[in-house]
Amino acid sequence: MTSQVSSPAEQAEPAEQPGGAAAPPSAGQAPSPLTAQRDPAEGAASSKEVRRLDRVIIRFAGDSGDGMQLTGDRFTSETASFGNDLSTLPNFPAEIRAPAGTLPGVSSFQLHFADHDILTPGDAPDVLVAMNPAALKANLADVPRGGEIIVNTDEFAKRAMAKVGYDTSPLDDGTLDAYNVHPVPLTTLTIEALKDFGLSRKEAERSKNMFALGLLSWMYHRPTEGTEAFLRKKFAKKPQIAEANVAAFRAGWNFGETTEDFAVSYEVAPATAAFPAGTYRNISGNLALSYGLIAAARQADLPLYLGSYPITPASDILHELSRHKNFGVRTFQAEDEIAGIGAALGAAFGGALAVTTTSGPGVALKSETIGLAVSLELPLLIVDIQRGGPSTGLPTKTEQADLLQAMYGRNGEAPVPIVAPKTPADCFDAALDAARIALTYRTPVFLLSDGYLANGSEPWRIPEPDELPDLRVQFATGPNHALADGTEVFWPYKRDPQTLARPWAVPGTPGLEHRIGGIEKQDGTGNISYDPANHDFMVRTRQAKTDGVAVPDLTVDDPSGQARTLVLGWGSTYGPITAAVRRVRAEGGRVAQAHLRHLNPFPADLGDVLATYDTVVVPEMNLGQLATLLRARYLVDVRSYTQVSGMPFKAEQLATVLKEAIDD
Repeated sequence: MTSQVSSPAEQAEPAEQPGGAAAPPSAGQAPSPLTAQRDPAEGAASSKEVRRLDRVIIRFAGDSGDGMQLTGDRFTSETASFGNDLSTLPNFPAEIRAPAGTLPGVSSFQLHFADHDILTPGDAPDVLVAMNPAALKANLADVPRGGEIIVNTDEFAKRAMAKVGYDTSPLDDGTLDAYNVHPVPLTTLTIEALKDFGLSRKEAERSKNMFALGLLSWMYHRPTEGTEAFLRKKFAKKPQIAEANVAAFRAGWNFGETTEDFAVSYEVAPATAAFPAGTYRNISGNLALSYGLIAAARQADLPLYLGSYPITPASDILHELSRHKNFGVRTFQAEDEIAGIGAALGAAFGGALAVTTTSGPGVALKSETIGLAVSLELPLLIVDIQRGGPSTGLPTKTEQADLLQAMYGRNGEAPVPIVAPKTPADCFDAALDAARIALTYRTPVFLLSDGYLANGSEPWRIPEPDELPDLRVQFATGPNHALADGTEVFWPYKRDPQTLARPWAVPGTPGLEHRIGGIEKQDGTGNISYDPANHDFMVRTRQAKTDGVAVPDLTVDDPSGQARTLVLGWGSTYGPITAAVRRVRAEGGRVAQAHLRHLNPFPADLGDVLATYDTVVVPEMNLGQLATLLRARYLVDVRSYTQVSGMPFKAEQLATVLKEAIDD
């Protein structure tokens, strides 16, 4: 979905306030049967009260087979097309199908949308849609008192409740007295709405997520045409199923319109002032990264080659790039991680923009070939979508714990530049930046995203072609060195004096034959060399090349100019940190903020920036890896604040930490 914003932002960004929007009150009555069938696309006038909110946080939760991710995706797409700013947090189990109705099998999708600029999927849901007892129990602690809970009463049978430790029904024993509860028999109403479709009970039940989506679409005035078109396209080969899902979606919308239990609906206006003029679409981090790789290849006028092995949460990049052969993209699903990067490095040798995608466990397997790429000095992008570790760890949860692995996880001195995006949309720009470094300096480059960015989404302004950088490179075409006797020869390791990059010679070019392999090269000639002095020189030269990568100075956000506390982050902590900084400043606190995209090399002015402040706070989703690097490099006693729960920081959590740092 794309939307047009016709005028640039003219207002200051409002502070992202703690807590949620006011929860809509319940009418306190039992749900009534569906009494009217209207097409929601007709936009019939409603007699119910409509209230205006500035933002809402909704969480859909149910079994992994209940379609919560699809439900959340559709609500997100319609919200994006409406023009709200948004941020999402999908959260699903690692098991392909955990036992139904159990806590390990709960899947959820949280969406924060607003009429102003926002940065996170929200700390706590204003509205929880719980499809079964497990979903309620797993998520209830996150719902603030007075929050809205829509619960599928059909699933609260004695056996289902016993699975998750409920001895009595939480719907009746006072557990939910602090919340505004809407008991809705979603399963029964869905089956009733689809009784004329000739589906079995099991087939009809599968559409209850669309009923819930229709109800929430009515409740928050979301567009509906896109979802109906999506369902008909998704189930084009099964038109009966397609129309059944559309019918369930409409039934949910009509239920909200007709039942007395939902006395109020809500509007969240488009966030027009938050966006510069342009064409926008909702985009996830992995999709943005895929588009960034394609754009980089086009700007470099090179074919794009991906050698990869499927691994959560990086597999979406392989899936997406495989759809774009028309842009000169070749994808190879290898038999293992080692084969994937080996093929990619071969493609780099052959003159392609080469990429391999993986997560932390795959980086460990690829490390020897990454070292070979360092030795060969060829452009190669290693995309690491970080997840919880060690070993297999938490495949579907997020973490930032691969930084030291990317920095040092190879034998010998094998420096590799590191780039980290900060938001889902920023993955596009980070991919272009990583490609720039790889192509300019003839080096492998790490691109460190993570599961939170990969699966989360936000609005993205589609750039104009003339806004993209020129990444074209010149291949070697002939001799580049004259011997003492005047003979002209090709030296594969004769370097550009500015970048220290060696020439890139495509195999088969007459006269440019040269030796490759992992054994140390002689400076200039590339011949095998065991000479100690030469090895020392080559090691230091490769390090100097990485140290000399051009990166911009660090941007420090300090409106008052008087802050004595700096919060420094990297990667996906940007959203929670920035939201926390806004909260602190809204309460009169003075705090400066900076965020690192380039982690190797660091910006040249980083040391000076750190020395300017009395206190430097570094929040990370690891045990302090960036903090360790900063202490070692700059001898600054930064204050490390860490979390390794598999979930992103909450803004209020970080705001408390920053207030304490300011007060110390």
